[in-house]
Amino acid sequence: MRKLLLTGAAIAALGLPAHAADLALLLGNSNYQRIDDLRSGTALTDSEAKLQTAGFSVLIEDDADAAEIRSRFRDFVTRAPEADRLVVALSGRFAHSAGETWYLPVDVRDTSLPEAVSEALPLSAVMTVLAAHPGRAVLLLGTADDAGNGNGLTQPGIGTLDIPQGVTVLRGSPKNVASLMSGNLTEPGASLMRSAQSADLTASGYIAQDLTLVTEPTGKKPAPVKTPEADPSAPYWDMARSEDSITAYQLYLDRYPNGANAAQAKQRIQQLRDEPQQKAKAAEEALNLSRDQRREVQQYLTILKFDPKGVDGIFGPGSRGAIARWQKANGFDDTSYLTRAQLTALTAQGEKRAAELKAEAEARQAKIDQQDRAYWEQTGKAGDEAGLRAYLKKYPDGLFAELAQERLDKIEADRRSEAQAADRADWDAARKADTIASYRDYLASRSDPAFKAEAEARIAELQQQNQQSDAMDAAAAKEAALNLPGVAKSLVEQRLAQMGLKPGKVDGVFDKDTRRAIRRYQTAGGLEATGYLDQATVAQLLAGAIGVQ
Repeated sequence: MRKLLLTGAAIAALGLPAHAADLALLLGNSNYQRIDDLRSGTALTDSEAKLQTAGFSVLIEDDADAAEIRSRFRDFVTRAPEADRLVVALSGRFAHSAGETWYLPVDVRDTSLPEAVSEALPLSAVMTVLAAHPGRAVLLLGTADDAGNGNGLTQPGIGTLDIPQGVTVLRGSPKNVASLMSGNLTEPGASLMRSAQSADLTASGYIAQDLTLVTEPTGKKPAPVKTPEADPSAPYWDMARSEDSITAYQLYLDRYPNGANAAQAKQRIQQLRDEPQQKAKAAEEALNLSRDQRREVQQYLTILKFDPKGVDGIFGPGSRGAIARWQKANGFDDTSYLTRAQLTALTAQGEKRAAELKAEAEARQAKIDQQDRAYWEQTGKAGDEAGLRAYLKKYPDGLFAELAQERLDKIEADRRSEAQAADRADWDAARKADTIASYRDYLASRSDPAFKAEAEARIAELQQQNQQSDAMDAAAAKEAALNLPGVAKSLVEQRLAQMGLKPGKVDGVFDKDTRRAIRRYQTAGGLEATGYLDQATVAQLLAGAIGVQ
């Protein structure tokens, strides 16, 4: 793929006319890897030389993938504030939804909404940059008349555009756009509207018959720039100021660490480093995210394996670090602050992963249920005490756990009616104390106690609980640390009930039925089955639910 970055300093060094601060971004895609090629596509490289001659710095890519488009657009956004005129030409395939249009990279897998928001270039972002140059910003869109029913929430082609005031949009076939770009578009004094009409392009947005891309030359030669012979660092300083980038100022400092402008270079480097962070922070603040929306962001980050160290709706250091890691992994600047486009992409990824986790859990639960039923057939179904206890030992939260316990309770009740009064009294005392010692005392009280099976089963349960007590205490502490409000607990119970996991009454109070339902969900979801909520369980269980609420 062909790449070119011609800087303003390079134009000045070549002695080219017109405005060295003018900037153009040209992207031409036709050879797509997974979707149909754009057969009528025509490269924009023929217009490159004319734009350079007219004084434009040119950023250009042919058949650009998602990473290359992001890189070129990032360069464009960085340099646009210092430019006088802006030209953006996008030729290739597009997709649109009700409120957005995306320019598709050549490596896009399909035109679905998740692909568009995560891989493609949104035209709203392009419009935002152009809006800062009213009357001096032109967007050219070259695309075929795509037909079809679309994919999900997206349709092929360009949708309705929200054009900012002062931005001119020219739209037509790739061939006609290329023809205009390589034609008289950059001729001094040429009317942009007449040129567009001649090329059979449709104009919208800011339309003025006297609008020109390049003004008439003045005929005056620029005064020569004299470099003081006493200061050999002056040319490097001029170049650094022209580029106005961290790299350029650092190059000056590397060569002249004690140069006349070293202090200014260091100050400007710090300003350039601070500006993106402050802008990113302001952009996120403008989103005005609610506490619930922030909590949902943390849930999506969690299930995508970018741990925010909590799902509490507060963006602290843990959340900022997780956002930055997600941004870096997805080709964004890792500012740790979200833009609207990034929020949309994160939401799409999170919802997709939540759906995948749900499908995985359902498949896992189906396998568990199959094994559960098979074991029940071999043990508890016959209704004998040994079989029932064997089933409960293996599947304490199984499909037939409640039924098995009911039958055991019936066996115990029958045994009580047959047992002698003294035996019943001793058993009731052991049950009331409910300790390993009390049950052992009961077993030792007579040679053939009526409730021997029940006592031995309860001793086994209590021993297992003692062995797991530290782990259960840690799990309970994790749940308490989440500090979930009552409405969130009720929402957890609602989700469990919707899944058929029988959490009991939906009241925000976690009883033994709720704990069993949580364990069942954790088992199916491949999580540690403690019966207590942790960050991973909450994020996976409630992903996408807060917005619904």
